[in-house]
Amino acid sequence: MEARKNFNTTKAPRMSEVFPQAVIAEKFIFLSGTPGLDLNTAQVVSDNFEDQTRQCFQNISAILQAAGSDLGKVVKTTIFMVAGNDFAVVNKVYREFFPENPPARSTPQVLPFPAGILISVECIALQ
Repeated sequence: MEARKNFNTTKAPRMSEVFPQAVIAEKFIFLSGTPGLDLNTAQVVSDNFEDQTRQCFQNISAILQAAGSDLGKVVKTTIFMVAGNDFAVVNKVYREFFPENPPARSTPQVLPFPAGILISVECIALQ
Protein backbone atom coordinates (compact mmCIF):
# COMPACT_ATOMS: atom_id res chain seq x y z
CA MET A 1 0.00 0.00 0.00
CA GLU A 2 1.39 3.36 -1.05
CA ALA A 3 1.40 6.13 1.53
CA ARG A 4 -0.45 9.36 1.09
CA LYS A 5 1.60 12.43 0.27
CA ASN A 6 0.94 16.13 -0.02
CA PHE A 7 1.62 17.62 -3.43
CA ASN A 8 2.31 21.20 -4.54
CA THR A 9 3.58 22.67 -7.79
CA THR A 10 4.80 26.10 -8.81
CA LYS A 11 2.89 25.66 -12.11
CA ALA A 12 -0.34 26.87 -10.44
CA PRO A 13 -1.06 29.43 -7.70
CA ARG A 14 -1.24 28.06 -4.19
CA MET A 15 -4.23 29.19 -2.16
CA SER A 16 -2.58 28.83 1.25
CA GLU A 17 0.51 27.46 2.95
CA VAL A 18 -1.83 25.83 5.47
CA PHE A 19 -3.00 23.08 3.09
CA PRO A 20 -1.57 21.49 -0.07
CA GLN A 21 -2.82 21.95 -3.62
CA ALA A 22 -3.44 18.21 -3.68
CA VAL A 23 -3.02 14.97 -1.80
CA ILE A 24 -1.99 11.84 -3.66
CA ALA A 25 -3.20 8.59 -2.10
CA GLU A 26 -3.00 5.21 -3.78
CA LYS A 27 -4.06 5.85 -7.40
CA PHE A 28 -6.05 8.98 -6.66
CA ILE A 29 -5.28 12.70 -6.64
CA PHE A 30 -7.52 14.82 -4.43
CA LEU A 31 -7.30 18.51 -5.33
CA SER A 32 -8.06 21.16 -2.74
CA GLY A 33 -10.43 23.96 -3.68
CA THR A 34 -8.80 25.79 -6.58
CA PRO A 35 -9.95 29.34 -7.39
CA GLY A 36 -9.32 31.35 -10.55
CA LEU A 37 -6.12 32.99 -9.37
CA ASP A 38 -3.42 34.28 -11.67
CA LEU A 39 -0.10 32.46 -11.23
CA ASN A 40 2.02 35.63 -11.32
CA THR A 41 -0.06 37.91 -9.09
CA ALA A 42 -1.89 35.37 -6.87
CA GLN A 43 -4.99 37.58 -7.35
CA VAL A 44 -8.24 36.68 -9.12
CA VAL A 45 -7.82 36.97 -12.89
CA SER A 46 -10.75 39.40 -13.08
CA ASP A 47 -14.08 40.14 -11.45
CA ASN A 48 -15.79 38.27 -14.30
CA PHE A 49 -17.31 34.91 -13.30
CA GLU A 50 -16.55 33.21 -16.63
CA ASP A 51 -12.90 34.34 -16.57
CA GLN A 52 -12.49 33.02 -13.03
CA THR A 53 -14.20 29.74 -13.93
CA ARG A 54 -11.93 29.18 -16.93
CA GLN A 55 -8.86 30.02 -14.83
CA CYS A 56 -9.95 27.51 -12.14
CA PHE A 57 -9.84 24.72 -14.69
CA GLN A 58 -6.56 25.94 -16.17
CA ASN A 59 -5.06 25.85 -12.67
CA ILE A 60 -6.51 22.39 -12.04
CA SER A 61 -5.07 21.17 -15.33
CA ALA A 62 -1.62 22.50 -14.38
CA ILE A 63 -1.71 20.81 -10.96
CA LEU A 64 -2.86 17.50 -12.44
CA GLN A 65 -0.21 17.55 -15.15
CA ALA A 66 2.51 18.28 -12.59
CA ALA A 67 1.20 15.33 -10.54
CA GLY A 68 1.32 13.00 -13.56
CA SER A 69 -2.34 13.10 -14.49
CA ASP A 70 -4.67 15.20 -16.65
CA LEU A 71 -8.25 16.41 -16.97
CA GLY A 72 -9.24 13.23 -18.81
CA LYS A 73 -8.65 11.30 -15.58
CA VAL A 74 -10.92 13.47 -13.40
CA VAL A 75 -13.74 11.36 -11.97
CA LYS A 76 -15.50 13.94 -9.75
CA THR A 77 -15.64 17.71 -9.40
CA THR A 78 -17.26 19.89 -6.78
CA ILE A 79 -17.82 23.45 -7.93
CA PHE A 80 -18.46 25.99 -5.19
CA MET A 81 -20.19 29.10 -6.58
CA VAL A 82 -21.03 32.32 -4.78
CA ALA A 83 -23.98 33.05 -7.13
CA GLY A 84 -26.40 30.23 -7.72
CA ASN A 85 -27.61 31.48 -11.11
CA ASP A 86 -24.37 30.97 -13.05
CA PHE A 87 -25.00 27.40 -14.20
CA ALA A 88 -25.07 28.35 -17.89
CA VAL A 89 -21.57 29.83 -17.61
CA VAL A 90 -20.28 26.86 -15.61
CA ASN A 91 -21.76 24.43 -18.14
CA LYS A 92 -20.19 26.33 -21.06
CA VAL A 93 -16.71 26.28 -19.52
CA TYR A 94 -17.14 22.71 -18.25
CA ARG A 95 -17.78 21.55 -21.83
CA GLU A 96 -14.56 23.27 -22.95
CA PHE A 97 -12.45 21.34 -20.46
CA PHE A 98 -14.47 18.10 -20.49
CA PRO A 99 -15.77 17.79 -24.08
CA GLU A 100 -16.37 14.02 -23.79
CA ASN A 101 -17.20 11.79 -20.84
CA PRO A 102 -17.40 14.59 -18.26
CA PRO A 103 -16.82 13.64 -14.63
CA ALA A 104 -19.52 13.50 -11.99
CA ARG A 105 -20.23 16.93 -10.54
CA SER A 106 -21.80 18.68 -7.57
CA THR A 107 -22.35 22.43 -7.61
CA PRO A 108 -23.37 23.92 -4.26
CA GLN A 109 -23.89 27.62 -3.71
CA VAL A 110 -21.75 29.03 -0.89
CA LEU A 111 -21.29 32.22 1.09
CA PRO A 112 -18.90 34.75 -0.41
CA PHE A 113 -15.21 33.84 -0.51
CA PRO A 114 -12.58 36.43 0.41
CA ALA A 115 -10.57 38.50 -2.09
CA GLY A 116 -13.23 38.65 -4.82
CA ILE A 117 -13.20 34.90 -5.46
CA LEU A 118 -16.50 33.92 -7.11
CA ILE A 119 -15.82 30.22 -7.68
CA SER A 120 -13.59 27.44 -6.36
CA VAL A 121 -13.34 23.93 -7.77
CA GLU A 122 -12.06 20.77 -6.14
CA CYS A 123 -11.75 17.43 -7.85
CA ILE A 124 -10.70 13.82 -7.62
CA ALA A 125 -8.65 12.31 -10.42
CA LEU A 126 -6.89 9.08 -11.20
CA GLN A 127 -3.14 9.31 -11.27
